[in-house]
Amino acid sequence: MPLLDVSRLRVDLRTHRGSAPAVRDVSFALERGDTVGLIGESGCGKSMTALALMGLAPDNATVSGSVRLHGQELVGLPDRDWRRLRGNRIAMIFQEPMTALNPVHRVGAQIAEPLALHRGMTARTARTRAIELMQRVGIPEPAQRVDSFPHQFSGGQRQRLMIAMALACEPDLLIADEPTTALDVTVQKQILALIRELVQERGMALVLISHDLGLVAQNVRRMLVMYGGSVVESGRADEVFGHPAHPYTRGLLAARPSLAQRLHARREDRLPTIAGTVPDLFGLPPGCPFAGRCPFTEEPACSAEPPPRVELSPTHAFKCRRAEVVLHASNSIAACA
Repeated sequence: MPLLDVSRLRVDLRTHRGSAPAVRDVSFALERGDTVGLIGESGCGKSMTALALMGLAPDNATVSGSVRLHGQELVGLPDRDWRRLRGNRIAMIFQEPMTALNPVHRVGAQIAEPLALHRGMTARTARTRAIELMQRVGIPEPAQRVDSFPHQFSGGQRQRLMIAMALACEPDLLIADEPTTALDVTVQKQILALIRELVQERGMALVLISHDLGLVAQNVRRMLVMYGGSVVESGRADEVFGHPAHPYTRGLLAARPSLAQRLHARREDRLPTIAGTVPDLFGLPPGCPFAGRCPFTEEPACSAEPPPRVELSPTHAFKCRRAEVVLHASNSIAACA
């Protein structure tokens, strides 16, 4: 039995315009110590998937499908049961620590809170453990800074504090939603190295969310590429990165500047872009969400019919009803190169 088993997860948002599908038919499984990355443009459903896994979907959301943790069904779980899980067996590093940390509470008290709630520690013991966690994630002079407020730390240090809080109760599953947003490259590498080290050390499962394909490829074993709330390609990171199959995945890769382009960029240079714009949630076609933007679109079938899952290997698959044409085009380009 996997640690986490997500099957046909769906999140519908109720608005004054009607119901909109923010997440559609997402499925994956994680074992202890396993790592998976969710990748895609802003608005593709990555963060909404994470919130659904945490039981934190918005009040106007309807969550359906199945999410099982150690065999326990989480979809439809009462709030009191979710509160026993969050911060205990499931934890999350949020995208922006300055909004996730409470600005009027000292950081030590915020790290110690889950220890008191879930582990029954006394205030003194929880404080001592908070200092140890601050030291573990690289906060200098933790004993002196445990009573400081969030605004007294740098952006990278606040992200480290979020990691300390998330890891306080040694959860089975860690969800990291854009954990390096707005951090400089050096701090990004330090934060990601710390997360990798802690996952390996504690045997946790990790869900890493990012819009940066390269960042995810270097830090997880498997990848899910999302578009329009759906997973359009999945596989081992080396497979998806080395042999992308879905036109959307290829477009994302092509839009990344090479090292030579970054070193010798000129003002008039332009990177390849994906034609069109991301569709509104209310305008998603019933078929392939990428229909219309995809250069291989065949209307009306692509927009009207859900794309079949195409297995490229036991671990690599993508969804496309024109798979043969798409793959042939890819092989032709590779041969020319």
